[in-house]
Amino acid sequence: MGRRQTPASFSPAVLARQLRGAPGIGRWLVGFSGGADSTALLHALVQLDGLGRELLAVHVHHGLQPQADAWADICAAVAARHGVPFRLERVAVAAQGQGPEAAAREMRYAALAACMAPGDVLLTAHHRGDQAETLLLQLLRSAGPAGLAGMPQWAPFARGWHARPLLNQPKDALLSYLVEHGVSWLEDPSNQALEADRNYLRHRILPALQARWPAVERSLANAARLQADALELTVALGRQDAHVAAGDEPGTLSVGALRRLKRSRLHNVLRVWIADKGLPLPPANRLEQVRTDVLEASTDAQPRLCWSGAELRRYRDALYAMAPLPPHDPTQVYVWPAGRMTLALPGSERGLSTADLRTDLRRVRAPVTIRFRRGGERCRIQGEPHTRALKTLLQNAGVPPWVRDRIPLLYVGDHLREVIGYWVCAAPADEFSNPSEDIDT
Repeated sequence: MGRRQTPASFSPAVLARQLRGAPGIGRWLVGFSGGADSTALLHALVQLDGLGRELLAVHVHHGLQPQADAWADICAAVAARHGVPFRLERVAVAAQGQGPEAAAREMRYAALAACMAPGDVLLTAHHRGDQAETLLLQLLRSAGPAGLAGMPQWAPFARGWHARPLLNQPKDALLSYLVEHGVSWLEDPSNQALEADRNYLRHRILPALQARWPAVERSLANAARLQADALELTVALGRQDAHVAAGDEPGTLSVGALRRLKRSRLHNVLRVWIADKGLPLPPANRLEQVRTDVLEASTDAQPRLCWSGAELRRYRDALYAMAPLPPHDPTQVYVWPAGRMTLALPGSERGLSTADLRTDLRRVRAPVTIRFRRGGERCRIQGEPHTRALKTLLQNAGVPPWVRDRIPLLYVGDHLREVIGYWVCAAPADEFSNPSEDIDT
């Protein structure tokens, strides 16, 4: 057996070195649970006078424990004793298709993100043991390089940054620091519950590994760091491949170019491309399906591959990645609002305004409505001699099928006058009123 290593010492000076050159110019927001780790982090920051930045201690009240109210009061008192502003965030945890641990974590980070102003830095007290547990969990979940890289020490978050300045510190060093300074902390009994995977690793698996390999925690953390280095290289390669395989349509990849990639390069470029769009990554089995079900589909097919929070679609030679489309009712008709500049459409991120239109609405005398495709629409594009089917125009323009039925169509009376964002259709001769009878749009 190896020699048991003495815990490295933790101090405010050690913390200051970890935060030197930190990005962002705003506050330090400390995720403050009242447990030993976050208590050590907050105490050391106070000794450093926040390194010249304003401090804010944020306690997220999950309501999962009977003592939750008492813990919130204790955290508020600790912050007050240190002269640190305190903010309490209450969340309601609902495990929708995920375990309570994951649901609580998701709600916690959402609450912390809501507290951040531009340039703020969220500090959480994850330590080396947490990193070792994360790596083991990811291994057991068959994670790829992104999962095996563990938790980054710095990462963009909300409108600022997320920092884990204690990531190189063992738990024992933080406990020794608290004892040395006579600082008490809260113990959450749920941390002992072996039903939670992380707790089982912490209390059963890691102690057994440590008995045989005393430096296992450090070794696992180092392995995560090496994986992070490898991940940086694979992301750079993926972005290079995505640039080479860029499709003719903005934001797409060329199916033909992707087909020429080997399996590992294909999976890598897809992961990087999807992640860069801010979409959740697909499970490994979905990546396996991309080539067989999407890339190798017949040219007239319109395959779609879905997973939670995202989907891939193909049209012609272009591969699209997007969030799932919201429900759409093509039978809806919206009357253009008289005397207003904007019409809000359900499911749209923004409304339509006169700035979006190229049709002159100032002098029309028939009702103005917004509709959607139902089939049979025709348009004579201004400057052209003949009308053409809207279906043909959209096909010739390469508009993907799932977009076509959601394009707003502007009608004046019964006449299609604009395919909004695409074409203005020529007006019939009797559409306009007397020039002196302008109406307010």
